[in-house]
Amino acid sequence: MKIKEIFTPGRLPTWTYVDEHLKIKEQQLHDALDDGSMLVSISGPSKSGKTVFVEHILGKENLIQVTGAGVRTPADLWIRVFDIIGTPVTRSNMVGGSSSGSVGLKGGVEGNVCVFKGKGELSSSASFTSQKSTSESEAIDFLQLLINELAETDFVIFIDDFHYIPRDIQAELAQQIKEAIRQGVKFICASVPYHSDDVIRSNPDLRGRIFSIDFDYWGKDVLEKIAHKGFNKANITYQNEIASKLVDEAAGSPQLMQYLCLNSCFEKGIREVPKVVVNIVDEQGLFEAICRRTVASADYSSVVDNMIEGPKTRGSERKIHISNLGWQGDVYKFLVKALSLDPPILTFRYQPLVDRII
Repeated sequence: MKIKEIFTPGRLPTWTYVDEHLKIKEQQLHDALDDGSMLVSISGPSKSGKTVFVEHILGKENLIQVTGAGVRTPADLWIRVFDIIGTPVTRSNMVGGSSSGSVGLKGGVEGNVCVFKGKGELSSSASFTSQKSTSESEAIDFLQLLINELAETDFVIFIDDFHYIPRDIQAELAQQIKEAIRQGVKFICASVPYHSDDVIRSNPDLRGRIFSIDFDYWGKDVLEKIAHKGFNKANITYQNEIASKLVDEAAGSPQLMQYLCLNSCFEKGIREVPKVVVNIVDEQGLFEAICRRTVASADYSSVVDNMIEGPKTRGSERKIHISNLGWQGDVYKFLVKALSLDPPILTFRYQPLVDRII
């Protein structure tokens, strides 16, 4: 067995899945979907395990997973859904007079792709008449097509990164999602809490139809279980100090913890499960090498640059300060320097942050 099958950053883990702290959320998800009248809104920090949680609980075979990235119209999103489920959609532009377009909906299995139908098989053609140019998205009622395909089935549309969708399109989608839910289509939306799930949650069209499940950063004791499960499966012993350091660097993220554990093995030259027990000790330079390798796979330098630059100034320039160590910069550079100090901390109160700056 390869080590990458044990520690699986970015993928659904088999051997290192930890869910003891998620049991209540798991039951809430099942109950909300069984109720059938609610949009499930899952909100939490980036890399906090939202997607893995949904995939593990419901199974990939029951999910129609799409992302909000690149969606500029509601039709963009629904076409992605139809592409996944294998619904053929034929569209035609029309200018004056009449034109015809056909929609074919068929159930069955083609190769490894599940092509399914919510309410039997349907094949039809329709005539359209227009006195002006009509866009492709206007030529087909995508919402009705979606309802015909998925209403009262076990499939769930999972819209990941919903916050990437422009706010005006979110509002329009909310109206369509409301009607689809009313007709028996199941939905889950995932987004980050500070960015814009407020649009979907506060939209009048979905008021009373949303069940919210909120994620937070993972605790240190929970993250350490990833290391414990994985290293045991990999026939590796380790010092508690190493696991504690990895947990601190993971900053509450299970995905980052998976990366750190995987790279711990790689830095020791372990890429397959050894036949004899291998001990990882806290050698000089090992921990720094692990962190450097991990940073290479999680590069947030552009975010740091934006933080240092700060918002655009209006009027007078920012005041420049000189640190006790001799370097100088404005308040944003001081803040980034303070955040970069060890140990990593996810939230700060005012005085501890000031203490780091001084």
